[in-house]
Amino acid sequence: MASNQGQQPPIATVYVRNLEERVKVDKLKEALYTIFSEYGNVIDIVAKTNLKAKGQAFIVFDKPEPALTAVEELQGFELFEKPMQVALARTRSDATVQRYCSEEEFEAHKRHRMAEKERKKAAEAEEQKRLKRPIPGSGVEAGARPAKSARGPGLKSTAPGAAPVVPDEYLPPNRILFVQNLPDDFDKDALTAIFGRFEGFREVRMVPGRSGIAFVEYESEAGAITAKENTAGMPLKNGEKIMKVTYQRQ
Repeated sequence: MASNQGQQPPIATVYVRNLEERVKVDKLKEALYTIFSEYGNVIDIVAKTNLKAKGQAFIVFDKPEPALTAVEELQGFELFEKPMQVALARTRSDATVQRYCSEEEFEAHKRHRMAEKERKKAAEAEEQKRLKRPIPGSGVEAGARPAKSARGPGLKSTAPGAAPVVPDEYLPPNRILFVQNLPDDFDKDALTAIFGRFEGFREVRMVPGRSGIAFVEYESEAGAITAKENTAGMPLKNGEKIMKVTYQRQ
């Protein structure tokens, strides 16, 4: 694998939007591959089914030149009776970074991407909180909806009629991390050595009478997000324990 240490890998990804949302993903990817492979070697196509990503796709070439040519020649090309809108992607794909960079640079790229994803989730969660703040004098929350009896996927309820409980892995980011599955002899100093490396670190709080868990606080969500992305799943005590790091439940 080639490595351009210190250099940014080129943009070799085409962003496509205004795609027909009713077409199944497999059929869509097959059609996109047929069209874009005329311009060069396509090494990956990313198209998702979630509501936000519908109608969009990313086509990853092995080189930047065919990506640029495809953008110039396929603008407005009709696919499933809808004109495609194409442009070079703003960010580099995992496949491109892995192809041009060292393993260390690729891992750093993935951590950065995940941190950016967490920051966006935090911003969206904050916006949702803002929209649901009580309307002055109304006695109701803004954007409030009637409760539904059915539970959404990924949610669990502790008792009939109880509000769904969000699993730890889906909790929105905040300044405090909840650390679990620690070795019994792990103390405040040991955790400070791990988490104190990240910007905005404030303190480690052990739980009196409870071993294996702790809370780590940062000055901002950004510091907590970075720390979580770099420590979750870390092996401790020669791999006997795998540290679990989530956000504190609010």
